[in-house]
Amino acid sequence: MRLWIDLETYCETPIEHGTHKYAESDELLLISWAIDDEPAAVVDVANGEHAPARLISALNDPSVEIWAHNSHFDRTTLKKYFPAVSSPTRWRDTLILAYSYSLPGALSDLCGLLKLPVDKAKDKDGRALVLLFTRPRPAYCKIRRATKETYPEEWARFVNYARLDVEAMREVYNRLPKWNDTPELWREWHLDQNINDRGMCIDTELVTAAVKASATAKDLCDETIRTLTGGQVQTVGQCTELIKFMLNEYGYTLPDMQKATLERRLNDSSLPAPVRDIIAARLAASKASVKKFEALQNAVNKDGRLRGCLQFYGATRTGRWSGRLFQPQNLPRGTMKPDEVEAGISALKSGTAEYLYDDVNALVSNCVRGAIVAPKGRKLCVADLSNIEGRVLAWLAGEDWKIKAFRDFDAGHGVDLYKAAYGRTFGVDPKAVTKSQRQIGKVLELSMGYAGGAGAFLTFAKGFNTDLDALARHTAEAIDKDILKDAEDTYQWYKERGLTEGESKEVFTACEAIKRAWRKAHPAIVKFWGDIDKAAISLLTGERQAVTVGKVQLTLDSGYIRVRLPSGRLMCYPASRLATDEERATFCYWGQFQASKAYGYVRTYSGKVVENITQAVARDVLASSMHAIEQTGYKIVLSVHDELITETPDTEEYSSGKLSELMATAPEWAEGLPLAAAGFESYRYKKD
Repeated sequence: MRLWIDLETYCETPIEHGTHKYAESDELLLISWAIDDEPAAVVDVANGEHAPARLISALNDPSVEIWAHNSHFDRTTLKKYFPAVSSPTRWRDTLILAYSYSLPGALSDLCGLLKLPVDKAKDKDGRALVLLFTRPRPAYCKIRRATKETYPEEWARFVNYARLDVEAMREVYNRLPKWNDTPELWREWHLDQNINDRGMCIDTELVTAAVKASATAKDLCDETIRTLTGGQVQTVGQCTELIKFMLNEYGYTLPDMQKATLERRLNDSSLPAPVRDIIAARLAASKASVKKFEALQNAVNKDGRLRGCLQFYGATRTGRWSGRLFQPQNLPRGTMKPDEVEAGISALKSGTAEYLYDDVNALVSNCVRGAIVAPKGRKLCVADLSNIEGRVLAWLAGEDWKIKAFRDFDAGHGVDLYKAAYGRTFGVDPKAVTKSQRQIGKVLELSMGYAGGAGAFLTFAKGFNTDLDALARHTAEAIDKDILKDAEDTYQWYKERGLTEGESKEVFTACEAIKRAWRKAHPAIVKFWGDIDKAAISLLTGERQAVTVGKVQLTLDSGYIRVRLPSGRLMCYPASRLATDEERATFCYWGQFQASKAYGYVRTYSGKVVENITQAVARDVLASSMHAIEQTGYKIVLSVHDELITETPDTEEYSSGKLSELMATAPEWAEGLPLAAAGFESYRYKKD
């Protein structure tokens, strides 16, 4: 038996503060429900209706499977009234199923995409009704809370909207593919739900102190702006006014006040000193880490734990976890050592940071990770899979020399892969690679694996503050002369098409030569790109129905290009079609654009598909170890990319070494994949 359910609730705590914080004080308004294919019904709890015996029986029956859309919200609220629904194992989620096919998560978007009939689709006007009844009215409103008594007609529509939500969710389920509706998907998701319910312990004293110190620092930045502008601009947040001031007073034009724009302009030698000071003040006051502490302050539960920070399958296609609330997936790396961070935290807590540090916001940024702590009597064991994407890509492509290099390094008698990559590319003994040459190898490994060109290499090289002129001179001396000559011959072609990134002939030619040398050194990976490209095209032209490329298989079904990963999971590209000549891509699929977050036809190419496959397999490797890790007593509180943060008893029995060993145990489906992990133990989270 399936129970379909959806809740509407009222709460004065904004839902943006997280499901668990919200659920501490929310009130149940409506329960919309249906059993199997029966018509949906609504229980108007807010107006005294009681749940019928059949619904209560279904909620209390452990054999009944409960379905909801974004069920974490429904389960977290409902378990306060019906403890029998507490266990995630009883639940399934249409949002998760949609994510597994790379489809949108919003129910309204799914209704349109799957072409649901009007009588089954989510009410598009329902959003306004939800805002009316589920939160306090704005301060200027005479009636601060909308109810059935104050808005009777709207309430009737609200009840019908709630009923339609269940109808829409059920119909979405009926129309979704069932390829990924597997026991393994739900087993992984149930563990994810347990991790989200567990949450992590937060140093709330640090959070409060950091928010206070940041507010003081912002006041100082505002004062700086008033001084620099002679009072014409009052705060650092007045971006439009600042841009106008710099133009009018100094003739200096800025397109926007985005962080990337400002950071680039700081390196401009022609920048007038006052403009430099304005830009520096704006950057200092707008660090994302400050907002992270504010998010923590809003979202932490009464028991000092933060819950609901992970979104299962949040990175569609790859299936990797994404972050919620304070966005743990993009924590700042920081520039301070752990002991310096501890000293900084002490200064923040004592209220002396503004006297001891020139840039308080920079200090706050360094302390974000440290907000995650172990509760009394426990410790954090943390481990990270080492260079997992490089290992997976080599294994998928069958780049044997590289797989051997990983194994040799893990065994303690080989060089690290950055040295190995440089040596192979430049034709020198990896053991003779210098520190600066290893840095080039690192840039190579990060930029070249997914069919990146000279432009990609340049982007990463600049990110590592590489001296490009020195690199060009070194490359001209060290690299194969035939490769360098071929690169020189193509320079004019790139220049005519505006593809030289504004670099000199010497610099761009060197980067192009390095790209060519890397590809020559990685024939199996280059072949893998080409084979994926051919496979996708052959499916979309109808030439083939299924194509096996190494350890993955590509098929076309119902408009989806499906990639069967070694784990058996299907990675999907919905509504795939061949690209036109103007689109300059291998194929296009229905997806979300990174910049605008809007949905439409996204262009992709073989290198990007290989990146998706590699990251998806890396994700599956991590997920494959998580159940054993939990069962061994390492309670996972957070996953950040390829790293697991666990909470354990503070005893010698638990160690980062044992955790690393569990993480580096290859699943059965990954035979021959060289894995390694390393980590640390601490009472406060840090960057090792």
